Amino acid sequence: MNDPKQAQLDRFYEINKQLESALSRVILGKHDVIRKVLAALYSNGSILLEDVPGVGKTTMAKALAKCLGSIFKRIQFTPDLLPADILGGSVYNPQSGEFDFRHGPIFTNILLADEINRASPRTQSALLEAMSERQVTVEGITMKLDEPFLVVATQNPIEFQGTYPLPEAQLDRFLISLKIGYPSPEEELAMLFQQKNNDPLESSAVVCEANELKEIQQHVCDIQLEKSVGKYIIDIVNATRNNQRIRLGASPRASLMILRISQATAFLEQRTFVTPDDVKFCVKDVLSHRLIGESQFTNDDHKDELLQELIDTVIIPT
Repeated sequence: MNDPKQAQLDRFYEINKQLESALSRVILGKHDVIRKVLAALYSNGSILLEDVPGVGKTTMAKALAKCLGSIFKRIQFTPDLLPADILGGSVYNPQSGEFDFRHGPIFTNILLADEINRASPRTQSALLEAMSERQVTVEGITMKLDEPFLVVATQNPIEFQGTYPLPEAQLDRFLISLKIGYPSPEEELAMLFQQKNNDPLESSAVVCEANELKEIQQHVCDIQLEKSVGKYIIDIVNATRNNQRIRLGASPRASLMILRISQATAFLEQRTFVTPDDVKFCVKDVLSHRLIGESQFTNDDHKDELLQELIDTVIIPT
């Protein structure tokens, strides 16, 4: 007799396999990045893609939206963008003589906030409530956003003129910060011939419906965490708070984020429990954008090295 729970799990694993395959056909050679994006998706968390132009940040968001059959909207952040341009507002209707609420682009499933650091802090903050509570408040009225809801924000790390660095409070709302990076010469050559005549996005098909994604997200929340692995997470977070080279360590929200994405990583590995390896897979991506050094980190490699040193000092549970 077939086990209904195992049948459901097998269906979830097959959906994930198809999603990985579909995204890999669009973004070549970035297997770990794709897995981390999917882990964030299953964790119901937002993603910050910080990389140079042209490496596929926007394409990644578009491909994900198409595979999920979700509503996708893109906002190009500029210095003159206003909160109402994101949230919407009341517009006078001359036929009825009343004001009607016009929904902004934030009412979607996947929102691409392109070059988010080009908008003013006031405009950036319009995303805070949506990212943390999946709702928006406009003119005193609170409206729930449809599920799934995911913010994928991009920023260029090499341009500073005319930009506004994201404040710590907003950075803390992002589950992970990722870099896609350049492809290898072989992968770039394959990309040239793949996209010579066709855009791979056009052939992407819907793999997962919204209700199926919600079921997967619920399953991920139920993945078991042994107490010693939970303590391992806390020990890593505490290490960031007790290091002389770090002025501001990770917050309790970071601990919860590490837990969620570790559960999602266990799901990617088709397990129903979290291991220390699941924690280590994404822990630097969760913490890197949350730390403030005693003096500014000279570069991302320096920050990455420091995080690796901290992680190496924490005893791994057996």
